[in-house]
Amino acid sequence: MKELQELFENNRAWAENSLKKDPGAFQKLSDKQTPKYLWIGCSDSRIPANEILGLPPGEVFVHRNVANLFPHTDFNCLSVLEYGVEFLNIEHVIVCGHYKCGGIAAAMESTQFGLVDNWLRNIRDIYFREKELLDPISDPELKSNRLVELNVLYQVMNVCHTTIVQNAWANNKKLSIHGWVYDVATGLLKDLNCCISSIDQVDATYRTLKLK
Repeated sequence: MKELQELFENNRAWAENSLKKDPGAFQKLSDKQTPKYLWIGCSDSRIPANEILGLPPGEVFVHRNVANLFPHTDFNCLSVLEYGVEFLNIEHVIVCGHYKCGGIAAAMESTQFGLVDNWLRNIRDIYFREKELLDPISDPELKSNRLVELNVLYQVMNVCHTTIVQNAWANNKKLSIHGWVYDVATGLLKDLNCCISSIDQVDATYRTLKLK
């Protein structure tokens, strides 16, 4: 007996329903993808980018990892960003964290969890830099929520500090980097009022010019 048969049945039902709505849906998707959005989010199973945004397949280019990080040394992240910006001509990069994030919670613990601790070091670094803001918050949930938000803001800047984004701006490409948070308890997105759309919004320390 084939395993996971239910998932194949779900897939057939989904495909049939999609074709009823738009008979040419899959043919169009097979030709090319032209998303305007790159979503950098958490691997958490409760955060399906397309569904949250109410957009069909083909509209959102997606990269996900534990705690929606964008380390400047991660070639996976960088490759996705470069492909999205250079070849798909995306116009918006959305870094989206979420409340009740297990990665954020783990980074706040004085406990080892395994290999992931090396990844979560990025979040511990943020906590260290923001101790004066975070330590006075006595409520654990509020402290975690604030660290979720701060993590998003730091990752937005990490994206902006890449040569990929800065070269796009230098070439007058329309490109904005946004910081959002998703609330799993309500299903709603929160805009952190962080939108970077030009090199002028990046600190001079991190600006680089491509040599001619």
